[in-house]
Amino acid sequence: MPRPKSVFTCQSCGYQAGKWLGRCPDCGAWHSLVEEVPAAPRRAAAPATAPLPLPEISGDGEARLSTGMAELDRVLGGGLVKGSVVLIGGDPGIGKSTLLLQAAAGLSRSGPVLYVSGEESASQLRLRAERLGIREPRVYVFTETAVETICEQARRLQPQALIVDSIQTVYSSALPATPGSIGQVRESAAQLLALAKATQLPVFLIGHVTKEGAIAGPRVLEHMVDTVLYFEGERHHACRLLRAVKNRFGPTNELGIFEMRQTGLAEVPNPSAHLLAERPQGTSGSVVVASVEGTRPLLVELQALASPSGFGTPRRVASGVDYQRVVLLLAVLEKRLGLPLQQYDVYVNVVGGLQVDEPAVDLGVIAAVVSSLREVAVDPGLVVFGEVGLTGEVRAVTQVEARLREAAKLGFCRCLLPAGSEEAAPEVAGLARWGVRSVAEALEALAAAAPEKPLR
Repeated sequence: MPRPKSVFTCQSCGYQAGKWLGRCPDCGAWHSLVEEVPAAPRRAAAPATAPLPLPEISGDGEARLSTGMAELDRVLGGGLVKGSVVLIGGDPGIGKSTLLLQAAAGLSRSGPVLYVSGEESASQLRLRAERLGIREPRVYVFTETAVETICEQARRLQPQALIVDSIQTVYSSALPATPGSIGQVRESAAQLLALAKATQLPVFLIGHVTKEGAIAGPRVLEHMVDTVLYFEGERHHACRLLRAVKNRFGPTNELGIFEMRQTGLAEVPNPSAHLLAERPQGTSGSVVVASVEGTRPLLVELQALASPSGFGTPRRVASGVDYQRVVLLLAVLEKRLGLPLQQYDVYVNVVGGLQVDEPAVDLGVIAAVVSSLREVAVDPGLVVFGEVGLTGEVRAVTQVEARLREAAKLGFCRCLLPAGSEEAAPEVAGLARWGVRSVAEALEALAAAAPEKPLR
């Protein structure tokens, strides 16, 4: 029998070519094409079920299981849905295995949980569990990488949930390719997905992350699963962020916040207070901004530093906010208000390692930059939010009431917000509001809070 002709597959995007190429023509990645032997075509299996009318379909698949971690349940949309497949990605050492081992302990309270490890030995997992204080007898550890064996053990044990660490180490004997290749990742995920849907078994998959921050393997893997979560954070900081970028059973862009401790991941029940715990008082360039991540309002400290430039071209550095957005806002200040920012290097940072992408932080960026430029501290009892346009207008934003109530809960007494949002929002006890329609009005309102030195 002739040997099947091999193909060269890009490990970044899945592009296939008949010969080796130094650079992928589709995604542009260098040295990413690996030789693989295609699998033999499968025969179509007989359907397991017949088509059903929509009203007769049972809704039991929407039943949710609590992981024992409120922050993880929030990001999942209220808990783990039976039969769902959840993909968790993150940098090496960020805490993915720790998170799911703690979730396994919480899920085991209502039934057995199967934890499959393809990277660590059983003794290594035992040491980690002892450090985390996990001693639940219904957490079963299985060190195996063959997906057929994993599915067989899952059907035999019938656990509450299946955790696979990681999908890049699992392989199928039906393919001759090495584990971690495009074909193996796709085939292994497909078999685990079929197991989850057929038995209503929720499955967690841990995925490695590339240098670009995307989950390694084909993008089709993210389309196959029901939920995609990214575990973010700086290795040298205690704060960890769990963000949902896709969720078929809940809101996307939901955010869960954890703190990495010696005993494992601890949930942060009040993230706004946690992020503002070390905020300096009476310092220029520091502004509190009311942001919304998913359905959760967050108050974050936004800092800016305007320093005289020693070169012909001033530097612009942004961390935690969109760089292009910061450059746009600085151009608005130069053009509409005549501020000489071309003579200053400007640095903008969101404290705590949080990434804030919504345009509601525009007004906070402007307030922080002008505060640092004029060396005038912003009122520490003031919270700011609003979108800024190219003509200098301040536009209304969404979820205003949630932002205002979060600010009042943490003791803020004044709020600078768009006039359109101020008119539509209900009154919040203990919180005075200043509605502004332009950046010039906003700076006048800030100057009124610091009359000893105007901001304009």
